[in-house]
Amino acid sequence: MAAQLIECVPNISEGRDDTIIQAVADVIRKADGVKLLDVDPGRATNRTVITFVGAPDRVIDAAFQLIKKAAELIDMSQHSGEHPRQGATDVCPLIPISGISMEETVKYAKLLGERVGAELGIPIYLYESAATAPHRKNLATVRAGEYEGLAQKFQKEGLAPDFGSTEFNEIVKVAGATAIGARDFLIAYNVNLNTTSVRRANTVAFDIREKGRIKRSGSAINSPPVKDQDGNTVREAGLLKGVKAIGWFIEEYGFAQISMNITDVKQTSLHKAFETCRERATVHGLRVTGSELVGLVPLQVMLDAGRHFLKQQRRSVGVSEAELVRIAIMSMGLDQLTEFDPKKKIIEYMLLDDAQTPLLNMTLTEFANETASESPAPGGGSISAYVGALGASLSTMVANLSSHRRVWDDRWEEFGEQAAEGQEVKDELLRLVDADTDAFNNIMAAIRMPKSSQAEKAARQAALNNATEQAINIPLHVMKTSMRVFDLAQRMASSGNPASVSDAGVGALCARAAVRGAFMNVQINCADYDNKGFVDAAISQGSEMVKRADQLESEISALVEKVINS
Repeated sequence: MAAQLIECVPNISEGRDDTIIQAVADVIRKADGVKLLDVDPGRATNRTVITFVGAPDRVIDAAFQLIKKAAELIDMSQHSGEHPRQGATDVCPLIPISGISMEETVKYAKLLGERVGAELGIPIYLYESAATAPHRKNLATVRAGEYEGLAQKFQKEGLAPDFGSTEFNEIVKVAGATAIGARDFLIAYNVNLNTTSVRRANTVAFDIREKGRIKRSGSAINSPPVKDQDGNTVREAGLLKGVKAIGWFIEEYGFAQISMNITDVKQTSLHKAFETCRERATVHGLRVTGSELVGLVPLQVMLDAGRHFLKQQRRSVGVSEAELVRIAIMSMGLDQLTEFDPKKKIIEYMLLDDAQTPLLNMTLTEFANETASESPAPGGGSISAYVGALGASLSTMVANLSSHRRVWDDRWEEFGEQAAEGQEVKDELLRLVDADTDAFNNIMAAIRMPKSSQAEKAARQAALNNATEQAINIPLHVMKTSMRVFDLAQRMASSGNPASVSDAGVGALCARAAVRGAFMNVQINCADYDNKGFVDAAISQGSEMVKRADQLESEISALVEKVINS
């Protein structure tokens, strides 16, 4: 079961004083059990978005300390900025990332809110999934009136805070109020326009946002609103579900933006939001010049965008992950204002620890030298996985070359899909390069465990059994994954670009070497393991795959020779 992991994205009401921003961020840097992912200040909005992740208990403790520090350093009575706000820590959402449900995340949001209210006296409003009433769910409703309207809001029926002070006292005068919630992942996204007009930017924003605009009885902007039979104002729905948007002018940049919160990326993807803004801007005589992401974004969002724009070009989507990200950045102009560094803007890349994949981070020369050294790992298992990855890469290359072949313009999608399949196989085999060495290291660690007492002996044997089974299962997985290369290599040899048929053949040879090499690792690791049922099953599976690999490689080589000699 995956470890519980939640993300916290507090927005503090300071975006200009770097001393204050860093002092607040330092609270997270120094906190145990959490990782600071991003600190994204905005001068015009006078607001900084801070992003960190960790185990739930550690996250809410770190969030409490951040809220406390922000209240000490930020005086809301002196604050001004373009963005709506009501507190030193304006909002503090918790987002389930892995191993935890929304319902559980709501409990942590309430625990945090209760603690902040009780210990710091700051008024707390629970919103989104943590809201205590339907009318408190929407952040815009909770924050209505902003900081300047807090005293009046406290007195209104149904608008008192859930925790903390209900009076505009000295604490609230300085710290304001904070909205704490639990929500799905939200993408803060701004699209840049070639205009300085907020009104024209809003015209596009009203076209796209889910709640749209008020329907009016005439074409003039001041025409009376249309009412339904119950006297309620009628709205014209916008084009994008799960999107909130407004237009604003950013003096720092010298142009207007459409500022969006995409609250449901399943309904509205990042690229769909960009494309719809572009289309509506054109209708209104404007042009989209680029865009910017505020905070972080999940990797899948960028990969989906990259594939979308490649398909628009009628080009293969079977390119590397890095290339998909690059295409997304370039197509949406994400680097117009500042450099877009994927390692700093994509959540999964921020969480990567290079120490976990030391072999993949080596150059080819370094990998070869490390393999040739006196160290027993990396060994045949890791090399088998890497050779399999090269086989997948060669077959994928043929698919991409076939997709881009001028005389096959009508087959670009067919070959592109096959290239995408090859990329998937390649990436999995690359992951197994380090996994195989990790399995060997786990066996060595188990062997070194103490064995003085019966309890120590039992613990050592259990660890050794687990490590041995891992060391058998990983090369078995290498074999199974490498077997997928044959199907792609066969398709490329028979119907791919004939000028590259030899590459498909070499890909099949690599796959056979990977299967046979990985099976040797299965066999040697089974030799000293006394779980007969487990060993027999592994050897049986492996033997069948070796036979099939030999047969498939022979068939593909014969096909390649036939094409070469025809």
